[in-house]
Amino acid sequence: MYRALLFAFFLSTLFLSLPFVPGALSQDAGAAEQQSAGSKTDLDEMVVTAGRVPEPKRVIPANITVIDEVAISQSTAVDLGELLAQNGFDVRQYPGTLTTIGIRGFRTDSHGNDLKGNVLILLNGRRAGTGNAAKIMTKNIERIEVIRGPASVQYGSAAMGGVVNVITKRGSGEFSAFADGRLGSFDFMEGSVGLSGETRGFDYSGSVTTGSWDDYTTAGGSVYKNTGIDSRSSGSLNLGYTFADVHRLGVIVTAFDADKSGSPSYLVENDLDDYSDKTNTSVDLTYEGQTLSSRYLWSARYFTGEDEDIWADPTASDPSGWDDGENSHRKIDSQGAQAQVTGQWDIARVTLGMDWIDYDIDYSYTPQRSTYENIAGFLLGRMGFLDDRLTASAGLRYDRYEVEMVEPSGNTEDDSNLGVNLGLAYLANDWLKLRAGYSTAFIMPSADELAADYTSGSTTYQGNPDLDPETSATYEGGLDLAFDAVTAGVTYFYTDYKDMIESVSTGTNTRSWENVGKARIQGFEGDFGWDIARTFHWGFSLRPYVSLTWLTEYKDREDGSDLKYTPDLMTSYGIVFSGFNGFSCRLNATYTGGKRADDWINNTGEFTQGSHTVVDFSLSQVLMETEKRGKLSLNAGINNMLDEDYEYVHGFPMPERNFYLGVRYTY
Repeated sequence: MYRALLFAFFLSTLFLSLPFVPGALSQDAGAAEQQSAGSKTDLDEMVVTAGRVPEPKRVIPANITVIDEVAISQSTAVDLGELLAQNGFDVRQYPGTLTTIGIRGFRTDSHGNDLKGNVLILLNGRRAGTGNAAKIMTKNIERIEVIRGPASVQYGSAAMGGVVNVITKRGSGEFSAFADGRLGSFDFMEGSVGLSGETRGFDYSGSVTTGSWDDYTTAGGSVYKNTGIDSRSSGSLNLGYTFADVHRLGVIVTAFDADKSGSPSYLVENDLDDYSDKTNTSVDLTYEGQTLSSRYLWSARYFTGEDEDIWADPTASDPSGWDDGENSHRKIDSQGAQAQVTGQWDIARVTLGMDWIDYDIDYSYTPQRSTYENIAGFLLGRMGFLDDRLTASAGLRYDRYEVEMVEPSGNTEDDSNLGVNLGLAYLANDWLKLRAGYSTAFIMPSADELAADYTSGSTTYQGNPDLDPETSATYEGGLDLAFDAVTAGVTYFYTDYKDMIESVSTGTNTRSWENVGKARIQGFEGDFGWDIARTFHWGFSLRPYVSLTWLTEYKDREDGSDLKYTPDLMTSYGIVFSGFNGFSCRLNATYTGGKRADDWINNTGEFTQGSHTVVDFSLSQVLMETEKRGKLSLNAGINNMLDEDYEYVHGFPMPERNFYLGVRYTY
């Protein structure tokens, strides 16, 4: 209760302290009504992730969340994991540089092959090559589109709980540049520079960010050693050349590198010198074209990347940590291609395409070397009825994959999967959309599960070539509303998850894998936002918002227990003020419900990990703005404003209340 009172008092004080002069707008306030405080906008907003081509949200039967550039800039988050946590998504965040993302009870795979995750991260529409959301920074991002629910028909294995598509900026208009720097608690330092523009058919956009911080203190008052990072850098560059008006060749380069990122054990037994180096790099070559009438669109892409994690455990004889036997690593070399063509007619649109990916995985632990190749063809279609108020969607995808167990000894095996989705979207009027859908999804077996043939110690492991992929079937229905200054949505979903692959004993000292597990997950998603100032024509923007995911059932159907590490309720709520004399601020609270977990610290078995609420606050004030000299802004933020003693993972408490102060110059 005291937190609710403090929350209300803070908002009231902030609002009443502002000089209220109706119509007294800053130079940027004319666009304030269009700014996004949360993640939902009107039904005509164009998105690309659900259908792999640009289309308005009003024709999409899935629940789509969009986090735009304005909302990203208003957040205190520095990476994708923190940003999604503040927008009400379930995360498991460890100290250092490791965060997984949860959607509808499913989660990304942070350490291993992203083909084996349950939620998929995309970078500009193709696999990011990692399930670790802490490796994707928030600079040079134009928007983030999230499909809540299955998208295997569009993107293949692992898109069972949802897809997060991070879309980098593409240059346009006149030359612009920015530079900003931040200083904060725990000796936090971060600096960024970037530029963007377009000239004579060439477009360019890019940025570079680097930062570091020391060990932090928890809200409980303990200095959590080995949680700092010596250096964390990221860069993004998007270049393109447009010719004949409708053809564009592009190059996208992304890079992330964290050096000596703290890698502590549990706080109660903190290892003070373990650390990790993490990298994720990629290069994309793209081509986009269309006919002059836009009747036909086509695109092609080739990409290559590397995702690597190195863990070091220094010893007295070698404090660098790199002596033989004292470090481990995981490295994925990837390459892939995408090609698709779309035909658009008055009442229908059809997209035909193919995806190809190839992974070579090198790991310190078994399986030490394995390869994956996956080729797929897909067909996506939409048709409009009743003057385009009713849109029917359908998709079909066939995946063929081959895995090889290279080291230790093994075989080469292959298998396939056929996926389907169906959907309806109906515009009851210009501001209300009803939607319903059915989708299947799959997760392909790993190389050892299909093709292992080796002995480790006294145990022999034998792959099962008859394994089926893990599969799910999801039914959902909902509505979206965008009426004047109000946006809202609600979704009900029901998922049957079956053929889960588990390790089993097949005899004395022999093990294999079988499809034996199954689960059921169902619940509701909802969001609401209202720009109060827009309704009353106050000349600025004041928008409270809330979003939530409530799981009414998340059970293991084998033993009837609730799924572990799965909160029953996730909510994000707050308020954004902007557009008054160059001032803007955002107050955001995120609630994470309790969940079943294992107590690995005391080895006492299962327990219920408690809930927590984290409140963050950010503000920005324009100090100077002229047409010739650009704009200079002051920004500041408070993370964990109420000093909550919380942890996403048992035994790994997060930082106490902390602050940052920064300056940004934009030309």
